[in-house]
Amino acid sequence: MRTDLFDYNLPNELIAQHPVDVRSSSRLLVLDRRTCRWTDTVFAEIGSWLNSGDCLVLNDTLVIPARFFARRGTGGRIEGLFVREEQPGTWLAMLKNAARLRAREELVLLGRDTSEFCTIKAIEHLGEGQWRLEVGSDMLAFEVLEAIGTPPLPPYIHREKPEKNAHIQRDLERYQTVYAREPGAIAAPTAGLHFTHELLEKLKVAGVHIAHLTLHVGAGTFKPVTTETLDEHKMHSETYSIDEPNAEVINEARDRGGRIVAVGTTTVRTLEAVVWEGHIAPASGTTDVFITPGHHFRMVDAMVTNFHLPKSTLIALVAAFAGLELTMDAYRHAVEEKYRFYSYGDAMLII
Repeated sequence: MRTDLFDYNLPNELIAQHPVDVRSSSRLLVLDRRTCRWTDTVFAEIGSWLNSGDCLVLNDTLVIPARFFARRGTGGRIEGLFVREEQPGTWLAMLKNAARLRAREELVLLGRDTSEFCTIKAIEHLGEGQWRLEVGSDMLAFEVLEAIGTPPLPPYIHREKPEKNAHIQRDLERYQTVYAREPGAIAAPTAGLHFTHELLEKLKVAGVHIAHLTLHVGAGTFKPVTTETLDEHKMHSETYSIDEPNAEVINEARDRGGRIVAVGTTTVRTLEAVVWEGHIAPASGTTDVFITPGHHFRMVDAMVTNFHLPKSTLIALVAAFAGLELTMDAYRHAVEEKYRFYSYGDAMLII
């Protein structure tokens, strides 16, 4: 399919720069695939479209404060995004403002207050902005980043430096789901940002089952599709896991006629990657499954998702589930009604 089929016009003012005050007060567009109609409501009312016996599947990955800053010996400041720890003391990271950085050059890793934390050495440039770094600390990467890192907000959230610094603590809380528990993501599974503990409890009381899996969202989630067709795009790989108790919750709900409601495209990808003969088995590994129109969904019956970037792998997945024409019509409606888009934006429930 041509990539330009997944394009749409979005005014910049509709890109959400901040979360709403109360998570569940965000807007919700309910899209019915059977009737090809939609309803405008608020996220707190999502239970009106869920039935007793349905199973809500949540991605419990925890976003680490993966953005960090370092200073060169010349005084120049470099911004980094942690990708992963190859081994203790060796990181892979994306670096900005590093065009003049030399291999083996030593830098100083800075704390949130710009104080010196430890030294790091730029070992090797791996291409496309990625570097291998040697970190002069005995602490694990997650421990270092907990001490000095800031939230890895996506590039379409623009804030001036004073405002950015003032919102670090709030972003550490809000660019995170309330049920996050497995550290490893460097981007949030944003569809889950709308849930509160109170809303989840209300759904449980109404008979909705809750299951968890983990898929650590990587930087590739923001990688645009630059090829002329979807077939030419190379999908990024991410690690996932689902344990036996949660697989059992999903399978029992399915066997009793309940719908499997995936919260977020990451959850959809994981479920569709591990389903076998209509059931989920405990599993862990990596997946680079690229879901596009024509995909036969074997496990997911309904989906909660945010509004995604034009010509992205995420909007392709949504179109695979709801149909391309209906999806793009719904997006045009969301623009006309001034829904808030992207990570801190509003949500859509596709039933």
